[in-house]
Amino acid sequence: MRREPSPPGVPSLPGLFRDPAPARAPASALAPAPRRQGVLALATPAAAAGTETALAIVPPPVRRRRLKGGTFGALDIGSTKITCLIGRADSAGNIKVIGHGWQRSRGVRAGGIVDLDEAERTIRAAVGQAEEMADHRLRSVTVGLSCGQPESRIFNVRWPVGGQVVGDADVRRVVSEGRLRAQTEGRDLVHALPLTFAVDQTTGVDDPRGHHCEQLTARLHVIDASTMALRNLRATLARCDLDVATLVSTPLASGLSVLTEDERELGATVVDLGGGTTQIAVFGEGQMLHTALLPVGGLHVTKDIAGMLSTRLESAERLKVLYGNAELSAEDEREYLPVQLIAGEDDQFARVPRSMIVGIIRPRLEETFELVRDRLDGAGIGLAAASRVVLTGGASQLDGVPELAARILGRQVRAGRPGRITGLPDSASAPAFATASGLLAFAAGDGQVLPDIDFNEPRPPGLMRRVVGFLRERM
Repeated sequence: MRREPSPPGVPSLPGLFRDPAPARAPASALAPAPRRQGVLALATPAAAAGTETALAIVPPPVRRRRLKGGTFGALDIGSTKITCLIGRADSAGNIKVIGHGWQRSRGVRAGGIVDLDEAERTIRAAVGQAEEMADHRLRSVTVGLSCGQPESRIFNVRWPVGGQVVGDADVRRVVSEGRLRAQTEGRDLVHALPLTFAVDQTTGVDDPRGHHCEQLTARLHVIDASTMALRNLRATLARCDLDVATLVSTPLASGLSVLTEDERELGATVVDLGGGTTQIAVFGEGQMLHTALLPVGGLHVTKDIAGMLSTRLESAERLKVLYGNAELSAEDEREYLPVQLIAGEDDQFARVPRSMIVGIIRPRLEETFELVRDRLDGAGIGLAAASRVVLTGGASQLDGVPELAARILGRQVRAGRPGRITGLPDSASAPAFATASGLLAFAAGDGQVLPDIDFNEPRPPGLMRRVVGFLRERM
C-alpha cells in the first residue's frame, strides 16, 4: 500500500559500586535502586562525601560524539501535532533536514493511540508530505515514545569476566542480563542505557573494552512502558507501511535537541511542556539519568480557558496563543478582549479583561511546575538537576513562563529551541519541534552509548540457553 500525499538523555560515585561480588561469581547480580512512587531514587553526590572521587574538582572533558552517515526518518506522535522529519547526516557530524511534514494530531490523546483509523490517516499525511519534499521513501522511522506510562529505573548489573580482556560480547552480555532481569509483566523495555561501567574496583569507565578484570559492572538506566500501548503504536505504524527502527523516550530526544554539550555534561533538567503531557529528563555526564511524565500540558490550559469563559476550544486556543501570559501586568486590567461564546446557532460575543485570561492560565502552570518540583525533589538525583532547567515544548512559548518556572523550581531557567540541525524552516524551529529534531539526532547516533554495539539484539531465554550462549561467546 502506498502512502497518500499530504493534503493542500549523575556523576559516577564510588558509593554506587560498594561491596562488589566476589571474583569469578557463578552468576550475575542485579541490584535495583529503591523507588519512590514509580520514580527511581538515585544516590546524591553527598553520599560520596569524604571519598577521593568526591574531592576531584576538575570537570571531565566534553565527549565528542560521532554520528552515523546516511538518511534517517523521525516521527513524533504528539497530542497536538504529528511531525515527520527526514534528515541526512555526514561523517563530520552535521545533520541536515531534507524533508519535513506535520499535521494536526487526530486519534491521539496524551501521547497514546485512541483511534487507529484517524491516527493512520494523520501519520500518512505527515509522512507523505516529508517524503515528497525529500524525494525519499521511508521504510522505517525512529519514533518518539510518550505513551504507555513510561517509567524510569536504575539497575546495577555484575557479570564475571574471569581475568580476561573485556570484549564486545561481555558488554553486550551484561546489558542483556540487565534487560532480562528488569522485565516486568505487562511492560516492555524501551531503553537499557549504560550510564557507566566498573572493572573490578575501578569505577567511572566509559568504555570497558580492552580492560582486564575479574568482574564487569554496568549501571543501567532502564525505561519501560505498557506492552499493550506499544503494540497499538506498532500496529498503527504497520498500517502505514512503516517499521519502527527504534523507540526513543521523548524527553531524551528533547534533551538531545535543546541542551548544549556542557549542559549535558555538567547537569541540566529538560522540562518539555507538550500538549497533553509534561515530560522531564535529567542529564549529567553526557547521559540521561532520570525521566518522568506528568499527565498535564498545554491542552489543559486551553480547556481551562474554554470552560471558564464558555467558549469553543478553537477560540480558547487562539486567546491563549495571542494574549496568554503567566505574569499579570497593570495594563491587563484595562485591555478588553472579544470572546465568542457558545450560544447555539447564533454567535454571541462578550468582552473580558485580559487579566481574566492570565488569571486562568497562571494557576494551571503553577500546578504543573509544582508537580515538576516535587518529582525532582523525590527522585533523589541531587546536584545533577540542581543547577539549570531548560524549558521546551509548545506551552513553554507563553510569555512569562520562564520567570514563573524559575520562582517555583528555585533554579536557573532558560528557553530551549532545536539546535545542531540545519535545514529546518522557521516554522519548525520553535520549541514545539524540539522532540522531532532530537529523534533525528538519535537516529544518527547522538545520545547512544557505544553505538557500534547492538544492545537490542534478542538474547535466548531460559537458563540453559543463556549458559550455552555465554560459553559460545567466551570460547
